[in-house]
Amino acid sequence: MMKDLKTCQFWFITGSQHLYGEETLKKVAEHSESMVEKLNQANQIPAEIVFKIVATTSEAIENIIEEANYDKSCVGIITWMHTFSPSKMWIRGLGKLQKPYLHLHTQFNREIPNEDIDMDFMNLNQAAHGDREHGFIGTRMRLPRKVIVGYWEDKHVKEKIGLWMRSAIGVMTSKKLKVARFGDNMRDVAVTEGDKVEAQIKLGWSVNTYPVGDLLAYIDAVSEAEIDAIVKEYEQAYIIKTDNIESVRYQARLEIGMETFLKKGGFDAFVNTFEDLNGMKQLPGLASQRLMEKGYGFGPEGDWKVAAMTSVMKTMAQGLVGGTSLMEDYTYHFAGEESLILGSHMLEICPTVAATKPSIEVHPLGIGGKDDPARLVFEGASGKAICASLIDMGGRLRLIVNDILAVKPIMAMPNLPVARVMWKPLPNLETSAEAWITAGGAHHSVISFSLTANELRDWANMMDIEFVHIAEDIDLYRFKQDLLIADLAWKLK
Repeated sequence: MMKDLKTCQFWFITGSQHLYGEETLKKVAEHSESMVEKLNQANQIPAEIVFKIVATTSEAIENIIEEANYDKSCVGIITWMHTFSPSKMWIRGLGKLQKPYLHLHTQFNREIPNEDIDMDFMNLNQAAHGDREHGFIGTRMRLPRKVIVGYWEDKHVKEKIGLWMRSAIGVMTSKKLKVARFGDNMRDVAVTEGDKVEAQIKLGWSVNTYPVGDLLAYIDAVSEAEIDAIVKEYEQAYIIKTDNIESVRYQARLEIGMETFLKKGGFDAFVNTFEDLNGMKQLPGLASQRLMEKGYGFGPEGDWKVAAMTSVMKTMAQGLVGGTSLMEDYTYHFAGEESLILGSHMLEICPTVAATKPSIEVHPLGIGGKDDPARLVFEGASGKAICASLIDMGGRLRLIVNDILAVKPIMAMPNLPVARVMWKPLPNLETSAEAWITAGGAHHSVISFSLTANELRDWANMMDIEFVHIAEDIDLYRFKQDLLIADLAWKLK
């Protein structure tokens, strides 16, 4: 399940030195505490920032970073040099850092106080050059980090800090993420495969298979009273558009059984496949949608990479406007520059991306050879969004993100009984699809109306994996050249 962001901490470490005297250091601490207190009051900040120390010696820096590494509540560190802090003092500590790292380049005062500025003021407020000294050692040590520049009380600066914090929380989520695979991958499909050992080494994902028979024991143990309670939730949350209540009740049974299994095993995501439903009456449709709505990641046809990415991105997006879901490019509407993609899946699109109240319907599926499954049917939201695909390049991972503009479906499609989202990929369908296919993007992706490419770029940087962005201003020739250069650079790494 998703990590509660309010339980996460980011440790604020202010740099200085003893050269300026105790009175200056006292002021440095007071300013730092005031900044952190006000930042924590900002609605752009999703988790707690904790002021820890004014770091003035190598030993103090090493000790606080060792504490940060081993404190489970600490997700990352934020450093700021209020005065000049000689960066050789930071080498030993930063060399041990294992948490995400933000260098905030700011100063306590917004403006230069014309009549009050004197040498005492100058000795106290030295971030303009203190942070440059600190920035050098981060670059010299080749440390992955985020640099944010601007006045700390400005809205756009707080927004940048908050979004970086979400990316760091995604790293923490990733390092402990567990995926349950019910059955194997769909036979003969290439892109859903991948090196699970490398994924665990690089991303922290534990991906293991569990027989469907093990899951059936949990499904069969669900009581009628438990099903009654879940069906009442359905009646409150959705529009019931079916007389086949037995199908709806069976999906409720699947939901309860699957969630019990996932909770007991501490799993954050799961996959299944229509090719392995032995003992199950239906492919989990409504059940999978409901579990995604609760925060679990899901991947169809055994696609554990998209399941894990859905879980990570849902955690990062907590509290933001807009939903996040598994997605699949299904079919195109070619209309020149206004060409659109219809995205959907057989059953399992998360209702967090719905524009209106979803309806529960029962229809034939056409594959799997099982009973007709209940599922949520709805039209997707409109607005700016992204589609993200994580692929295994053989020896490394690549995260591909395309900026998109979702639109209200331009036709009713009354005979298509699935959840559906329609969007214009930027800059247009032909260019974006050529770039996506050239980069190796999968047919499964994660769509998010709450995150942007920037947060995923930061996440990829922290995880030390390749990031590819298909944006509105893409130049295909340059894009292909960049892929070639990246291929060589990552092989050298």
